[in-house]
Amino acid sequence: MRNNLWLRTIATSVIGLIAFGVLLFVPAGTFAYWQGWLFILVFSISTQAIGIYLARRDPALLARRLQAGPTAEQRTSQRVISALAFGSFAAVMVFSALDHRFGWSPVPTWLSLVGDGLVAVGLYINFLALRENTYSASNIRVEQGQTVVSTGPYAVARHPIYAGALVMVVGLPLALDSWLGLLALVVTIPVLVWRILDEEDLLNSDLPGYANYAQRVRFRLVPFVW
Repeated sequence: MRNNLWLRTIATSVIGLIAFGVLLFVPAGTFAYWQGWLFILVFSISTQAIGIYLARRDPALLARRLQAGPTAEQRTSQRVISALAFGSFAAVMVFSALDHRFGWSPVPTWLSLVGDGLVAVGLYINFLALRENTYSASNIRVEQGQTVVSTGPYAVARHPIYAGALVMVVGLPLALDSWLGLLALVVTIPVLVWRILDEEDLLNSDLPGYANYAQRVRFRLVPFVW
């Protein structure tokens, strides 16, 4: 079973790399796009490190994380949210590559590197949350035997994985040489808020102790903000 998990992880990684290549280098119209190559490198190293850690320490969680996308969701609302999230992520990549190609809003080199740093930091926040909570599936559900986790990053915000995703979304267009790509936050933030509120409806009704946890940890996404 573990060998099958490794194969699925590798297959997912290869498909992801191919998709990234198409989404970036086709609209960029060139392979001479160092920002695109560096982003892929940073994203791949970070996600592979997380995948290797989970494969060794928590293969059940890795299997849950591989069940991602709209078809893996049980709630209709989450299928819509997931489709919007995946679509907006892909759209930001395509738009940023087009921005690089036509020079609409270029980013200085140092800020592009900062963007890659934000991508890595966002994924590291995700890793901390995954290490703390073995039930952090990619889709919204409550597993049998699941308990509330209130330690680590969950002591700061109730949804640290989404906080990490938000940091990564801010860094993504900057890493890819696009100021205008930051406008994606106008779509991304409402979708993220919708997902969190819908998820909390499920957790409040199906996960014992979550309502008390929500009273102790006030902030959902960004400490002192919301």
